[in-house]
Amino acid sequence: MTETPRYHPGFGNHVSTEAVPGALPIGRNSPQHVPFGLYTEQLSGTAFTAPRHENRRTWLYRLRPTAQHHAFTRYDGAPNLRAAPFDTPPSPNRMRWDPLPWPDAATDWLDGLVTYGGNGSVAEQTGVAIHLYAATADMDRAFFSADGELLIVPQKGALTIDTEMGRLDVAPLQIAVIPRGVRFRVRLDNNGRARGYVCENYGAPFRLPDLGPIGANGLANPRDFETPAAWFEDRDEPCTIIQKFQGALWQTTLDHSPFDVVAWHGNLAPYRYDLTRFNAINTVSFDHSDPSIFTVLTSPSDTPGTANCDFVIFPPRWMVAEGTFRPPWFHRNVMSEFMGLIVGAYDAKEGGGFVPGGASLHNQMNGHGPDQTSYEKAVTSDLKPVKIDGAMAFMFETRHVVRTTAWAQTSPTMQLDYDDVWRGFPKATLPR
Repeated sequence: MTETPRYHPGFGNHVSTEAVPGALPIGRNSPQHVPFGLYTEQLSGTAFTAPRHENRRTWLYRLRPTAQHHAFTRYDGAPNLRAAPFDTPPSPNRMRWDPLPWPDAATDWLDGLVTYGGNGSVAEQTGVAIHLYAATADMDRAFFSADGELLIVPQKGALTIDTEMGRLDVAPLQIAVIPRGVRFRVRLDNNGRARGYVCENYGAPFRLPDLGPIGANGLANPRDFETPAAWFEDRDEPCTIIQKFQGALWQTTLDHSPFDVVAWHGNLAPYRYDLTRFNAINTVSFDHSDPSIFTVLTSPSDTPGTANCDFVIFPPRWMVAEGTFRPPWFHRNVMSEFMGLIVGAYDAKEGGGFVPGGASLHNQMNGHGPDQTSYEKAVTSDLKPVKIDGAMAFMFETRHVVRTTAWAQTSPTMQLDYDDVWRGFPKATLPR
């Protein structure tokens, strides 16, 4: 089946979809008598007894059971992919990196993953890992992570992501989320190059944040999230399956395509979201709103109001506040901030160095904020309404310290002079 991808709108909705009419079983006899002899499989993203409003699971109806495969053996590819717990010493230093260089040899999305750091533990299902990717070839195998769900943020080059439940076309300024355990492959657009960011979330699945006093509307609207309609491949050809399990990669080979789900229904599925549809909320009086006002998705922790991970964006928006400092002020947080830039210039780093495809890390309780160029512009500008346009930055914000990998600490992409962006500020002058 090769038709253009189709989508169902809505976040967390129960979806029923079939690629062949009549493939979805209906009625009391459906568990025993599945149409066309399809095999029934349940994919659970939460515990069976999770509260109804948190429970995520999907029923799949496929050509063959996924249990039909040979034993897995270790896979030695993806040499720079790592998992928590990270054993490198934590660093309080502020860090910034240039974009990943393009690989010399043909490299698919999986082997192009490079881990910058993370926290928590895959065994305890807490924390995150943060990866970047630079790919120059389509995947001819399938992959899934048994460790966590994957939030994919393309920066350059569109992706077609074939999953068990359907296909997602995802371009820069869009994101995709692949649930834990779902098999997929990534193909590149006609330019044959793709670069971007990945947050591997070991904790509670991402969800929409509560809106509190904002009310019923604003931020990311549920209807703008899209899950794929059923799509499948009926191919009797060898296909390699690679899984990430407790931090290690394992592989086996099937004699058929793993993308053989003819129909499915449930509320656990891959989805995509267009970041340009985010409804930014901002102040119109004074002071700078906290970045939490730009939260697209959140993975809650066991501490109310403190996230395992927040996915936050800084989209185009109007700045209209009076008598205030409009860029982010100097700050120290209990949360650790890993930032990326998709396009344009971030309004707190207009002095250069933070470019699309690059990244920065500010770990908890270490001071950071605007560079000198951005600061001087902000304190001297005439505060008329102005629109921040043509830019999209984002942040993976997490409650734990991000331990960077040995690769990230020694990479030639690291900017060793990053601290210099705060070095030129003069001392304040007090009256005598």
